[in-house]
Order: sequence, then C-alpha cells, then structure tokens
Amino acid sequence: MSRILLMGNPNVGKSIFFTELTGIHAISSNYAGSTVSFMEGSFTVGGKEYTLIDVPGTYSLTPSSEAEAVATSFMESGAQAIICVLDASNLERNLCLGLELQQYNIPLVYALNLLDVADRHGITINTKLLEQELDAPVVPTVAAKRQGLDELITKLEMVLNTPKTDCIHPTEAKPETNQEIEHISCGNCSLCRFNSQKEPVDAWVKAKEIVRRVSNKNDIRLSFMDRLGEAMMKPMPGIPIAFLVMAIAIGVVIGGGRGLRALFFLPLVNGVIVPFFRNLFTALLPEGMFLNILVGEFGIFVISFEWILALIFPYVLLFYIVFTFLEDTGFLPRISVLFDNIMRKLGVQGGSLIHMLMGYGCAVPAIIGSRAATSRKERIVISAAICFAVPCISQSGALIVLLAGYAWWMLPAMILFSLLLFVAVTLIAGKLVKGTIDPLVIEIPNLLIPNPKSFVRKLITRMKHFLKDAEVPMMIAIIIAALLSESGLLNIIAVYAQPLVTYWLGLPAEAVIALILGIVRREMSVAPLLVLDLTALQAFVGGVVSLLYLPCLSVFAILAKEFKIKIALTITLSTIVMALFVGGLINRIGQLFIA
Repeated sequence: MSRILLMGNPNVGKSIFFTELTGIHAISSNYAGSTVSFMEGSFTVGGKEYTLIDVPGTYSLTPSSEAEAVATSFMESGAQAIICVLDASNLERNLCLGLELQQYNIPLVYALNLLDVADRHGITINTKLLEQELDAPVVPTVAAKRQGLDELITKLEMVLNTPKTDCIHPTEAKPETNQEIEHISCGNCSLCRFNSQKEPVDAWVKAKEIVRRVSNKNDIRLSFMDRLGEAMMKPMPGIPIAFLVMAIAIGVVIGGGRGLRALFFLPLVNGVIVPFFRNLFTALLPEGMFLNILVGEFGIFVISFEWILALIFPYVLLFYIVFTFLEDTGFLPRISVLFDNIMRKLGVQGGSLIHMLMGYGCAVPAIIGSRAATSRKERIVISAAICFAVPCISQSGALIVLLAGYAWWMLPAMILFSLLLFVAVTLIAGKLVKGTIDPLVIEIPNLLIPNPKSFVRKLITRMKHFLKDAEVPMMIAIIIAALLSESGLLNIIAVYAQPLVTYWLGLPAEAVIALILGIVRREMSVAPLLVLDLTALQAFVGGVVSLLYLPCLSVFAILAKEFKIKIALTITLSTIVMALFVGGLINRIGQLFIA
C-alpha cells in the first residue's frame, strides 16, 4: 500500500491530524532495529487508499536522537507524499524542517496549524505569500476544530496526481551498489532549485527571511491560557500551582481508584465472575488438585480476576487518564523547566522529570523514553532512579490496597520513603556514573485544552499496550502461584527461606511467594501479601521490600538492551540487596518500638 508521511516538529498537533484523517483505530509499531514507536493507519484520498504514518516529531533531518534518526530513515526510504505540519505561532523554527524536506523529491503539502493560537499571540500570516515562498501548497488549519482538513485532502490529492519529475537525486541511489549517482537536473523540483543556488542558504537564515516577509506581530494582551502557561514556569506562582496539580492528580488516581474498585470492580469480581467460574468448574470436575488449581485459594480463575481486574485495573485506568491529560495540556514540560535547578542539584536535568513521571505508569517506556536525554550518564541515572524508587502504577495500586487497610499514616509514609530513596539513588548514581549532564533544552508547547478525539485515541493505545505487555506476565505469575500452592512446593521453599523471610524480614513464611512472583511482575510482589494476616509493621516491611525489589523481567530485558548486561545486572542485584537489607533493618527498628 502507498504511504504518506505526516511530519513536523514535536507538539505541532500531528496526532490530531492523524486521528481526524484515520480515526482512532490505528496500529502502533516499533521502527525496525529500534524501540521508537510510530502510528500508522489507512485513509482514502481521491478514491485510493493510502497508509498514513505519524512519524516521530523531529526538529531536523540531521538527527541528534534516536527518534529523529527514525524520522530521517522514513524520509530516506521514500513516500508518495508528505504532509508537513507547521505551528503558526512558532513559524520560524518549524520552517527549518519544512525547508529541509524540500531537499527530497517527494510531493509536499504544508498544513499551517494552530492559527487560533497565533491569533491569540497577535500573529498574522499571509498564507498566499508563504505558499509562493515555499513553492508548495499551504493550507491554513485549526485541526482541533477540523478547520481546513477538507482543503488539506483536496491539496494532497492535487500533488499526488501531479506527475513526478524525471530527475535523479543522489538520495535515490541504492546503497547496496556502493556507487555515487550524479544528480541529473530537471530544473523544476525543489532539490534542483536548491542545488541551482550559487551559494546554498542556511535553513535558519532562509526561515528567518521568509517569516519576516509573510508574518506580522501586533501587540496584544495575552489570553488567560497564555498568561497561565507563562506563570507556571516562574517560581511564584508556578511551584504552588505544580504542587496543587500533582495533589489533585494523586487524589484522582488514589481516591478514584479506590472508589471504582469498591463500587464496581470488587462487586463484579466477587459477586459475579468468580462465583460463575467456581460453580462451573465445581459442577464439571471432581474435588482434587486440578480443581484447586483452577478455583482454589490461589486458583487461576480466582486470583487472575481478583488481582488483575479488581486490584490493578482501576488504578491503571485512572493513572493513564490523568497522565495523558497532563501531557496533552503542556503541563509536563513546564514543571521540567520549573524544577530544573533542583533536579540539577541531584545530578540530572529537569527534563528527566517527564521520564520519571512516566515510570509511575510503567518502567519500560520510561527507560525507552530516556533516549531523549543527550548523554548516556543521564540515561543511566534516570533508569536507576526508576528501578529503585518509582513503583509502576500496577504496583502502586497494590501498595495502596495493602497499606490503606492498616493506618492512615502508612501510605503517606511510603510515599515519603519513596521520595527520599529517589533523592538518595539519584545523588549516588550521579557520583558513580562517569560522564556529563548537558543543559536543559526542551520544547515548551502552548498550554491547551486537550483535543477529545486525540486524547481518547492516545488513552486507548496506552491501555492496549498495558494489556498486551502486562497480561501475559501476570497470568504466568498467577499460574506459578497456583502450581506452587497446590503442589506443596511453596511449603518446601518456605522452609529454606525461613531465615531470610521470617527471622530477618519478620514476615510469615508464606510471604516467600511474593519474592518469587515479583521476579515476573513488580505488582506480584505485593498481591500475595493481601491474603495474609499481617500486622501493620509486616505490611510496611512488605511494601518497602516490594518497592525496592528487583525490577521485573521486562525491565531487566530493556536495561540489558539499552545499556548492556553489565549495567542491567548491577542495577538488578543492587535492588535485591537493598530491598532485603532495608526491609530487615526497618523490621528490627520497628520491633524495638513494639517491644
């Protein structure tokens, strides 16, 4: 199927174009040879079906990160056409990429987006003149309101039906031939015009000249959203606003998750689903080990619903709703700038905050996302902090349920412990890992209300990824739990692990299953503790061990892939030793107070 590339700088509204043109039913894929993802979906232009690829946002075709390298690879592999999305409120910066795209013999249509934001800033742009300067169709759009999309498709059909030039470009040479191909000029395409210049003009210089000719800026009072966006990057009132937003976000995830769990998921699981399967298998199978494996205390058709659906899913759903909302509004880059000085004292730049907050969803995409960092040292420090001190949302949900049932102070105490641990790990890793930390360079998008369709598409995609990535490992852990319990192996292992689990950590012998299952999935180091009759001290110790305990297999795999096996083993072994040492230390100190 023929493909069309959707390209542009980050935060120019490409995802809204993609949603409107293809619908929310799209496929997320990893680019060959990397874990950088892109979206693709089908849409029709002029009665012909095309594949639209939402290329990762890039500032230049001279890549400085893996995501930008993927964007460049798409360009070099060719396409039938390119839709280049330009941010009208930051036209000069966007035109640099737009001009670079002209060096390829691929039909171009420019979508001049965010005109409503430009108007708010007092910026007016002569679209017809810009079209003449770029020598390609320019369509004024406000994608969030579907303005200009029909004209964009019409212009796209026009350039697709325009015969391509017959010139040969060096970029079209087949690499396997190892032969340089001379450029044969047609005189008409953008690359030929570019090469015909006696002295090639720097893209930044040319972009600046074009913007000077086609745009005009009037003094205008900024809107409330613009003034709020600027205020959020100043210590006052930025810091109070940031803490208020994060407090509301935590309240929605924790309070809302507990409410959803109590009002809907627990009654559904315990009142409908589990009784249904228990009655079904009891009627079909005789009593014995096989029946217990299916619907016993650790039965597959019991704890799979109790742990995955009733325990974890409500918190995962609400976390991704909140995180996606904050991401789409432009809040996250602002707190990165706001707390950059503080983060620098810890040995990383403020932009690392975004990856660490992402780690509360899942450590794997957070570690992959750290590729945006400009130094290897910063990536390792970020990854270590996530593995030691940032529980994924599934694990957080399980910890909330575990600790909330004992005393009001236990959950805040665990959060405080996690923050202190985060500071300590970041400082230590920053000292141990050699290298430098570059200054913060981050895109600050306009503060906007998220587009509903784009928001829903992103939320659905993230939930699909969670179910795809988490369901299989969790089911494996549940099957292991059922087999260990019913075969008697759990009791045998508990005897050998007694000195560590019972005497040092102060936990019941059966808690050894949490250490076994935690290897598969992080939340599974907490879930088995919920069925044990624990004291408050035991619950807190179990929570601390779970927080620090070895990253799950998928995290270990991504660490090994990103930083090689030595770094992965160092982080993994360090978390295990720290978890068992700190957990036992807290138990000993707690026993002194109890005594």
